[in-house]
Amino acid sequence: MQHDMIYMDNNATTRTDPRVVEAMLPWFTEKYGNAHSRNHAFGWEAEEAVETARASVAKAIGAEAREIIFTSGATESNNLAIKGVAEFLADKGNHLITSTIEHKCVSDSMKALERSGRQVTFIGVDREGRIDLAALEAAITDKTILISIMAANNEIGTVQDLAAIGKLCKSRGVLFHTDAAQLVGKQPIDVEALGIDLLSMSAHKIYGPKGVGALYIRRAKPRVRLVAQIDGGGQERGLRSGTLNVTGIVGFGKALEIAVAEMPNERARLRSLRDRFLTRIRERLDHIHLNGSLENRIEGNLNISFAFVEGESLLMSLKEVAVSSGSACTSSTLEPSHVMRAIGVGEELAHTSIRFGIGRFNTEAEVDRVVDMLADKVSRLREMSPLYEMVKDGVDLQSVKWSPH
Repeated sequence: MQHDMIYMDNNATTRTDPRVVEAMLPWFTEKYGNAHSRNHAFGWEAEEAVETARASVAKAIGAEAREIIFTSGATESNNLAIKGVAEFLADKGNHLITSTIEHKCVSDSMKALERSGRQVTFIGVDREGRIDLAALEAAITDKTILISIMAANNEIGTVQDLAAIGKLCKSRGVLFHTDAAQLVGKQPIDVEALGIDLLSMSAHKIYGPKGVGALYIRRAKPRVRLVAQIDGGGQERGLRSGTLNVTGIVGFGKALEIAVAEMPNERARLRSLRDRFLTRIRERLDHIHLNGSLENRIEGNLNISFAFVEGESLLMSLKEVAVSSGSACTSSTLEPSHVMRAIGVGEELAHTSIRFGIGRFNTEAEVDRVVDMLADKVSRLREMSPLYEMVKDGVDLQSVKWSPH
């Protein structure tokens, strides 16, 4: 591993905070009891640690501790919420609604339900990636049982108007689920105030360990019921069987405690770094495009398209920076991401998009180094682009009639 690399992929995963690791360590070697072993002190100690963490997770989203179910992460939480509700409410309706920019674990869960005979409506978004509320309302029928809209997008960072969606769901008697993996611990979220019935989250997005997450399930007004997707020993009130990952759960609780305590200062710091990055890159390069909303956005996310460069070449040239591309390899052909398509970014531009995830351990000096590298690499690649040269010479590419030969 190159230790001089700059890590700017914090929307994919985060470094575990040393304070979180310190809290977890005793639960590997000294306090190793099973939280469901109720006949001895080792088990009681583990159970108490789990309940302490459960209270921390609940407090972070304005919920009650008994409304939190621990899982292996947001993917499992999303599957449990969507499929569990669809099964439990099968007699009431078979229609679910989601958006065109969801994470694959939501959209693929919905597609799995479609294959089993349910009906799913995928609602579009505007150029900034925000849901079309009028289209959402129009899509609701008397058979609609669940609306699942992500809180913040993992690629472009856009934050949805959760309060408006929650209010609409309540007025129509439809359950509201949100995949909040990218928002919890980064911006305030209150399930009561926002009318959220089910909420998925993951520890590794907020400087906690990988392999642990949670699902919030509302207990009153309305009481949400669902069918378990994993059978076994009946842990987590029968909704998620399996021996609890006590070590990970302790880390999750600690990570959220830190995130909530430091949120106001960290949001301001990340916003400052993000704005510095964007201002400086705009000073150095022309023909760059910010994807998503700058106003309604998680602070640490920047998704930028660089016109007149080949995206893969740009990524390969940035060997000293860990970032993500906005494109994904699908069936051996490079396809633009579904999120880029959904917000109307053209295929050529979509291929040049890069996501910069700025996080807790990034510094101003790192931002400046990445901007310098980026400006240098983009400029070099554009020197090889005849299209860029034509644009600089004032040619309108839209008006050019290209010869087929």
